[in-house]
Amino acid sequence: MLPCQHKEGITMTKKMVFVDTSLCTGCRACSVACKAWNELPAEKNKLITSYQSQKGTTPKTWTYVSFHEKYENGKMKWLMFKHQCYHCEDPSCMKACSSKAISKTKSGYTVVDYDKCIGCGYCVANCPWGVPKVDKTTNKVRKCTGCIDRVENGLEPACVSTCQPGALSFGDRDQMLKKAKDRLAEVKKTHPKANLYGDQIMGGTTYLYLLLDDPDVYGVPASPAAPVSLTLWKDIIHPLGGIAAGVAGAAIVLGVVANAVRGNYSKRLEDNAGVESHIDGEGR
Repeated sequence: MLPCQHKEGITMTKKMVFVDTSLCTGCRACSVACKAWNELPAEKNKLITSYQSQKGTTPKTWTYVSFHEKYENGKMKWLMFKHQCYHCEDPSCMKACSSKAISKTKSGYTVVDYDKCIGCGYCVANCPWGVPKVDKTTNKVRKCTGCIDRVENGLEPACVSTCQPGALSFGDRDQMLKKAKDRLAEVKKTHPKANLYGDQIMGGTTYLYLLLDDPDVYGVPASPAAPVSLTLWKDIIHPLGGIAAGVAGAAIVLGVVANAVRGNYSKRLEDNAGVESHIDGEGR
């Protein structure tokens, strides 16, 4: 069994990792634990900004912490964000995979079967966060597995087990959702802009965040979604197949052209109306 393959037939409830960024100290122990458990080699890093030394995920680094400076009332404060695969309930990477190498586990994790992966990179191109990366030495995509091998053997993910400040919590989805909402109500008393990130996007994510500010402040998209082209192909055109696909494609193109024509026509009408109004005004 490969490290990111999961055991079939195991009955499990959906799990969740709650990331409370208000408690994160930026120690990066989570990243070290991830590398240690998954036997990922070290990489040469460089200073990105402030104390951040990793720009994004790589085939050899599946989780990292980004640092964001924010000034309020003349004082600077740090905002930290732990990045890894979000393990969406409706993952665009799985929808885009041409070899059906990506699947969902009953516990909620999005996993890759290395035996089926052909390194096409479609998952990389279609992930809203750009999480998966293709390892050029093996031509296989690599990303956070959610420590599915630990989870399905009754253990916490490695990142959770090593977090000293208590910023990471792990448990059944319903339990973690309640904890997150209770914590949000408490934090909002001092941080009015605090919000939960993950429960309402991509079908709901297995990693749920409490943020002290808007998502864009942390450098993540506020409303991540699968590309429109992927949705059209997988959900509309491809299921029709053959000639129908061509008809559907033509219909979509004609629809776009028609909308553009209608838009231009409406614009001309508005411009003409403006000119006529101006002329009438001068005539008076």
